[in-house]
Amino acid sequence: MTKVMIVDDDRNTVKLLQTLLELDGYEVSIAPRGADVIPNAEQSNPDIFLMDYHLADMDGVDVIRKLRVHPTFANTPILMTSGLDVEDEALEAGANKFIVKPFEPGDLPIIFNSLLNAS
Repeated sequence: MTKVMIVDDDRNTVKLLQTLLELDGYEVSIAPRGADVIPNAEQSNPDIFLMDYHLADMDGVDVIRKLRVHPTFANTPILMTSGLDVEDEALEAGANKFIVKPFEPGDLPIIFNSLLNAS
């Protein structure tokens, strides 16, 4: 079972994505704040991160930079989402892919498989 960590502070978005991903057979863990990502990831060992740009305590780009220097997660695929045009910033920080909100949640398994097969 593929493990996905959702990094987002919007409870409604997280609940919706968690439900849909679990129905698609993913094991989902959640980090609502940037500071939670590494400790939570060390426990759940996700195969892929679904990262929002805006978090309550920092932006997702800062979290990506921290993940990219962490020995365990340096190569774990990261899909960043945002309603802002921050694709260049996200990719430069180390995201593998960027998609603009709103996006179709049903597209996530296709994107995840593509990223996981490329890594």
